[in-house]
Amino acid sequence: MTTAQLKQIAIYASDANIILYTPLLNEYMSGYEINGRMRQSAYLAQIIHESGSFRYTKEITSGKAYEGRVDLGNAQPGDGVKYRGRALIQITGKCNYEKVSAALGIDFIANPELLEQPEYAVVASCWWWYDKGLNRLADVGKFKQITKKINGGYNGLADREFWYDRALKVL
Repeated sequence: MTTAQLKQIAIYASDANIILYTPLLNEYMSGYEINGRMRQSAYLAQIIHESGSFRYTKEITSGKAYEGRVDLGNAQPGDGVKYRGRALIQITGKCNYEKVSAALGIDFIANPELLEQPEYAVVASCWWWYDKGLNRLADVGKFKQITKKINGGYNGLADREFWYDRALKVL
């Protein structure tokens, strides 16, 4: 994927972020088999939505809504805030931070803010996508199911579909 292609897809992203993220996306998408038009289009659509066109690698809200969410591994007071959504795909919850830490060999539990750095934001998001089996869903155009796995529901579905359609046309 070229910077020109990413700019055609992520029309609200800054030029600086397009230049910053294009090589990282190319490197890590390839490493996690996010290749081909269907997989790349679905992945890009989701991360463009989740990151606000590459503006945010940390959830805008405080994370207080995740306090006490044992399903996310947030058992201790403050876990919801500490382990709120981060990376381009907004990895959320202590249990997901533990999984990505183990997979990448980086201690995101002690240093959750590392997931806000561009390289970690990309590699962690690619790993999460791959780990959840989303390539298979992308291969058969199950975009709504991908959205549900990422979001837990269909929040922002129309926006995600907008990005998906753009990516399919450009790629």
